[in-house]
Amino acid sequence: MPLDYWRNIEGAYPYQTAKTIEDDSEHNPLNLLSLEKELIAIRRHLHQYPELSKEEFETTDFIAKCLGEKGIPIRPTSLKTGVFADIAGESEGPAIALRADIDALPIEEKTGLPYASKKKGIMHACGHDFHTAALLGAAFLLKENQDSLKGKVRLLFQPAEESGAGAAKVIADGQLDGIEAVIGLHNKPDIPVGAVGLKTGPLMAAVDRFKVAIQGKGAHAALPHNGFDPIVGASQLIVALQTIVSRNVNPLKSAIVTVAKIEGGSTWNVIPDTAVIEGTVRTFDSEVREQVKQRFLSVAEQISSAFSLKANVKWISGPPPLCNDTAITEIAKAAAHKAQLQVISPDPSTAGEDFAYYLEHIPGSFAFFGTGGDHDWHHPAFTIDETAIIKASYFLYESARRLLG
Repeated sequence: MPLDYWRNIEGAYPYQTAKTIEDDSEHNPLNLLSLEKELIAIRRHLHQYPELSKEEFETTDFIAKCLGEKGIPIRPTSLKTGVFADIAGESEGPAIALRADIDALPIEEKTGLPYASKKKGIMHACGHDFHTAALLGAAFLLKENQDSLKGKVRLLFQPAEESGAGAAKVIADGQLDGIEAVIGLHNKPDIPVGAVGLKTGPLMAAVDRFKVAIQGKGAHAALPHNGFDPIVGASQLIVALQTIVSRNVNPLKSAIVTVAKIEGGSTWNVIPDTAVIEGTVRTFDSEVREQVKQRFLSVAEQISSAFSLKANVKWISGPPPLCNDTAITEIAKAAAHKAQLQVISPDPSTAGEDFAYYLEHIPGSFAFFGTGGDHDWHHPAFTIDETAIIKASYFLYESARRLLG
């Protein structure tokens, strides 16, 4: 008997869809409409009580409570935040993982929603509340059909994605031990609800950060010959760094070098001792990533030397390129078709995502999930269409089932 899978909740949304999904006879009937209401309530609770990276204590307790109420056992962890759990079937099989991130951003919310953040200056402006609710929904569906699972599903409610350190700590904590494949997703406002972006190869960029302190010798602005001007040196360096992409990186590949901050001086008539520039490098290829770094260090040294200055470069490596596995992505596409989602090939994003650390250890796939919206990630008016939550839950559930075989 078909389920009214895409039905709106009591007219709460501005449009309706009429697609249905057939129950698989070998599994329990899925009461998705009831689950949808539960997940929206969960998401709204999370949205009202966001927490920053490494501070997700209330969120951790809430997730653990939600899982506990469904009889899903929590795994031990040495991490202070984050929740990890296993759902094991009665039959032997592989062990796979589903992942959601749980942290928020230091942004003052300006959505005007009745369930807006109650914490001043903190907001779920990247949709991690959506990810968490969707994974909880998938967990509930898997638990309902636990007897039919052929293997084990590990749930990774990961902390500290925004700080770029969470995934690495989850791996160090042993939560990926014994896991053979992993699936994750991220909401995408520019993809409509009912569509999912899946592609093999690079999907999101490696993220590196730099800070260059250019040391000179201060002097009176009227007597520049008595000093070595770091302002002039920093200006030349900013221009020279742009040639790395235009003249060193293969035009058939891509890279971004952005200087986003410059500091130097304290008044109009004094040449300072030091000027500082900061910015980011984004790449999709590990070789290009290393090439850009080495060229950056060389340019910084040589430009500063030409002006009798010294450049002290601090290079902060972030997540590597996120590269989806071909076989796992094909399984995810099959799951998306089962969930009656439109599968599209998304453009890669130059944003970073620490899910990439998991993919350095095991094969997996990361999806861009359509949520519709007028504002992109990290905007104070960012929000998601909540009708996408149940779709994401079913996609994760079906992906897990298919990975288990």
